[in-house]
Amino acid sequence: MTVLAVEIVFWVAAVLVVYPYVVYPVVLRWLAARSAPTARPTVEDGELPRVTLVVSAYNEDAVIAEKLDNALALDYPADRLEVMVVSDASSDRTDAIVRDYAARDPRVKLLRQSERRGKSAGLNRAVAASTADVVVFSDANAMYEAGAIRTLVTHFARPEVGYVVGAALYRDSDESEAKQSEGLYWRLELWLKAHESRFVSVVGGDGAIYAVRRALFWDLRDDDISDFVNPLQVVAAGHRGVFEPDARCYEDSADGFGKEFRRKRRIVNRSWRAVKRYAGRLRLGRDAPFVFCLLSHKVIRWYAMAFVLLALAANALLVASGAGALYLLTLAVALATFGLAAAGWLLDRAGHAMPRPVYIPYYFYLVNLAGLLGIWDEFRGVRHATWEHVRQA
Repeated sequence: MTVLAVEIVFWVAAVLVVYPYVVYPVVLRWLAARSAPTARPTVEDGELPRVTLVVSAYNEDAVIAEKLDNALALDYPADRLEVMVVSDASSDRTDAIVRDYAARDPRVKLLRQSERRGKSAGLNRAVAASTADVVVFSDANAMYEAGAIRTLVTHFARPEVGYVVGAALYRDSDESEAKQSEGLYWRLELWLKAHESRFVSVVGGDGAIYAVRRALFWDLRDDDISDFVNPLQVVAAGHRGVFEPDARCYEDSADGFGKEFRRKRRIVNRSWRAVKRYAGRLRLGRDAPFVFCLLSHKVIRWYAMAFVLLALAANALLVASGAGALYLLTLAVALATFGLAAAGWLLDRAGHAMPRPVYIPYYFYLVNLAGLLGIWDEFRGVRHATWEHVRQA
């Protein structure tokens, strides 16, 4: 391979590493600014749709009572809201707590899976049991602001809207380095969602606060990731998805880098499989803007670690061939970030605090390695269907 060819490989790989975090946000902001903003419709109480709030739960006895109290206190007409808890064969007191609430309030219902099959199987049962117009999906530890559901569902007054994504915020992101890193990452995610929503459709949902027309929910496979598959299906059916930043909920982030690593690996494994299974239903003509956002926001980012390694290998070859001082500098910068990440790994294993210049590169490499391994899991036939929440060991 000639030096020129290696240089091309290096620069293409290097650009792809930073593209989702730097280039795409700039381009997206420009595209969104040229798209007409759409105001949230005003809907009177008598016009609000009937809603089923579906809460996925596995061994959630520590938070399920708080979640039900939160749900029943929402600012939404009581005769238009039911709360359905799907227990994935919980082995703690989750089911007993839900039954106690159901005995006191007919809006609460329990659907128990007799064996663990994962969230998607439970959601299929919940939607089949619902007779509402709109289904809102949530997690057991996601506490909604009082007006969250009302704010979400008003968007369905526009017939072209198929799903609405709310803003899931971390209430503890100032504590550990892992939580701060996830908080920085999530602020970028929310910014991207807002601009994608204005431009075309928000890419993906959020299992903590996600609303969809019940008629636009199709049965999922057990190993599907619902809040990524369903948006793909809805867009393919000719509808669009919007982001509503004023529909807010609050939940805990992972309290350690190890838990965050496992969570990201599982999510990317299922999301990459969703792209392979369902992205072919999108029409390249009509859905080209959405495909651009999908590739830029998700797919390229999942392969970031592969691009890092490719760029590093090409950089080393260029230095060895004497290609110039520029490549000595880029190699030094790359090795410095690896060194900081390695220091972060050592401090993390030792249980010590780390400064921001350490935990940011550590988190970057950690989550991107998790993404690459999630894709590798899919290629070798490892598929994640069940889950453990971030509060479990």
